[in-house]
Amino acid sequence: MNDKFDAVVVGGGPCGSFSAFTMAKQGMNVIVCEEHKKIGVPTHCAGHLSLSGLKRLSLHLPSNVVENEFKGAVLHSPRGKEFSVRFNSPVTCVVNRELFDKYLSNLAVKAGVQYLFGSRVESLVVDSGFAKGVAIRRGGTKEALASSLVVDAEGCSSVLLKKAGLQTLDCSMIVNAVQAEVDRADDVNTNAVEVYLGQKYAPGFFAWIIPKRDMSAKVGLATNMGNPREYLHRFMQKHPVASKKLRKSKITRLSFHPISLGGAIPKTYSNGLLIVGDAASQVKPTTGGGVIFGLICSRLAGKVAYEALQNHDFSEAFLSHYQSRWKERIGFDLAAMRQIRKLLNHLSDDKIDKIIDLCARLGIDSVLEEVGDLDFQGASLIRMIRRPSTLVLTLYSIFSALTTSIWK
Repeated sequence: MNDKFDAVVVGGGPCGSFSAFTMAKQGMNVIVCEEHKKIGVPTHCAGHLSLSGLKRLSLHLPSNVVENEFKGAVLHSPRGKEFSVRFNSPVTCVVNRELFDKYLSNLAVKAGVQYLFGSRVESLVVDSGFAKGVAIRRGGTKEALASSLVVDAEGCSSVLLKKAGLQTLDCSMIVNAVQAEVDRADDVNTNAVEVYLGQKYAPGFFAWIIPKRDMSAKVGLATNMGNPREYLHRFMQKHPVASKKLRKSKITRLSFHPISLGGAIPKTYSNGLLIVGDAASQVKPTTGGGVIFGLICSRLAGKVAYEALQNHDFSEAFLSHYQSRWKERIGFDLAAMRQIRKLLNHLSDDKIDKIIDLCARLGIDSVLEEVGDLDFQGASLIRMIRRPSTLVLTLYSIFSALTTSIWK
């Protein structure tokens, strides 16, 4: 192992691997510290991604990674009303998250990135106010890795933010999610994702059924209160619609993870340090989707890191270019979606019922098909305001674009 790296990436998830890949393909010497023994385990989300987002990132997934593709979604209101969003061709897909993560890590390895498994990063190595590497524990032994730059891609539970003196995630805007793999789902349209709203089954967020081609499914929900496992059992066993589809289902895998819905943290850089993905809360507040936005920011971080190396300048002043660039790319959309999330959190079940009913009767679904963007919902909102529909309906019809990634 080298005595010093150009960059140490903390976390081998999608954002960690993609930032490492971006840096390595530009010639940087990069190592990724991953606390688990292999990539993609445990899984942390449903893996529901927009096809346009993947295309935008030039990611061409192998067929075995993609479990299904969807042409739309069906929203179920708290009191049984339905609203469908349909497209002429597939707009999203669901991926096997373990294989997806491995696909990205393989790209990184082919570009020259090293992975150090079973290594838990405990702190930054700081010299004269600059991050100069990380202190890790591996196999009961402590050691240090020296580098010119550290990229924090730990995820929602980052330990380095506070140690770097940066503001951490807004705890009031975190929901706790549970994700189940089930062996079957009956009477589901395999071309559409199903979304279920209501305080009784998923307070503060929503529940979902994502069918696979083989008729198995991913079933999950997130909540801002109580025990997500108990809400999941209630949803699968008691929901008047979902329980009929899942009455013969057996859970084959169960996982839990937090989702940050508060928008990005105020500062995503420091001397010798960049923060990407869930650690920076670069997550859509409307849907909890973080993969596409996180990868966009990870690629930007990798490019700024290379420029910093070329200029021998890892100061805050130079690394601030990273924040300027990601804000230019997704900042408006994150801010718009945060406001929509606040509105949604204050809606009663009765109001949600009325909104979905109005959207269905006024044909908002066709508007979404024409002008909606599943990732950049803020920009879509601006375009939709120009439609003859009212502003209020436009705001809430964005919520119906839950055909975007149900991801943390």
